[in-house]
Amino acid sequence: MNIEKIREYCLGKPAVTESFPFDEVTLVFKVAGKMFALVNLDGNLSINLKCDPEKALELREHYPAVLPGYHMNKRLWNTILPDGTLDNDLVKSWIDDSYDLVVAKLPKKEREKLQNAD
Repeated sequence: MNIEKIREYCLGKPAVTESFPFDEVTLVFKVAGKMFALVNLDGNLSINLKCDPEKALELREHYPAVLPGYHMNKRLWNTILPDGTLDNDLVKSWIDDSYDLVVAKLPKKEREKLQNAD
């Protein structure tokens, strides 16, 4: 999966914005102002995604391209190296999971607004 496909997929979700809040090489995708994906554009492509803590450990054990979240809470975030060894649909499902985890933590009013945006 390349940056264009990752960007297109993330922006296709309801109420997603993109920005460079940290530097010019870290593209951040947010929903309702909360981060769910960070993409490193410098050097080898990588994407940080939020993950359920138990699932995060499981994914790291099964996939060499899944590492503890770089510069993130390693219990809750994974760094994915989309190096061609991972199926695009699998990476998309992890993006979905990250987005859904962030949305689930939003206040009820924000969640309802997102559901009505569909």
